[in-house]
Amino acid sequence: MNRDLTELLREWPFEPGRINVRVIRGSDGEPLIQVRLDLGLLQMRTEGRPDGQRPHGFDSLLDYHEDRLDKIAEFGLDPDAPSPRAAADDETSENAEADHEPDPDASEPASFDDGDDRPPAGGLGDRPADAHPIEDDAPAPAALQLGPDACRELREEAVQYYHRYIALLVVDDYEGVVRDTTRNLRVLDLCRKHAATPEDRAAMEQFRPYIMMMRARAAASQALKDNEPKAAIFAIDQGLETLKDYFTDLGHPEAFEASSEADMLRGMREALVPKLPVSQKTELRQRLQEALERENYELAAILRDELRLIRE
Repeated sequence: MNRDLTELLREWPFEPGRINVRVIRGSDGEPLIQVRLDLGLLQMRTEGRPDGQRPHGFDSLLDYHEDRLDKIAEFGLDPDAPSPRAAADDETSENAEADHEPDPDASEPASFDDGDDRPPAGGLGDRPADAHPIEDDAPAPAALQLGPDACRELREEAVQYYHRYIALLVVDDYEGVVRDTTRNLRVLDLCRKHAATPEDRAAMEQFRPYIMMMRARAAASQALKDNEPKAAIFAIDQGLETLKDYFTDLGHPEAFEASSEADMLRGMREALVPKLPVSQKTELRQRLQEALERENYELAAILRDELRLIRE
């Protein structure tokens, strides 16, 4: 196997100033998406995890952790932890071996301190059914927490999906962009709710507005591709509303107006509005109503005459 990439890179030269993307067929016949960089290239699967791996037998680490935490929430047990019976058997075996090895230095049996104030080990079974939901900015119960290593791995995985949805946008695969941005928003939600440290809970939040914007942009682009301009406007309006709610929840509603993500969606909306099929009669009626509200009766009279001519 020749590991030298020179011929491959020469055959596909890098073009500065643009994102160089192409879709090819792999040796297994499955589509692969490639991104040409100045010093090499990225190659990703178009479905599942971009690098093609299946961590713990799942499509992604996100799917694995979501499944694991769901099982803990439902049954109160970590499916990856040793079963209570196995742990008890191990402890019994260790105690049996210890019985045959007397400690010559022991002067009296060991005993627990009655004043031990350590909390008992507890799980979700200790949480009442009517308890309030866990706040996003508060740590989850210990059994439901994600440690620093797990959060780091989730962030690294999210970067793979980021590279892919940018590439998919270039080749007009808008449904793929919606899929991958929605998926990365799930990563942010999972870490915000379950990360053990404040740093890990906040690490990816700075990217939330961008991901929300990209999702709305892709949904609108797909609607236009399907020749549905009204659906495109609806997708953009939904995206703007989601961004507005996000900044309001942060306590900074004024940031919405200054948001570059919101500006991008507004610009896209303004470019689409003239494409909406509005009849001349409807437009004249709207202008007539506005003229009456402004008490511009001279303009209103002219508009009425135009409407009368259309009827005739």
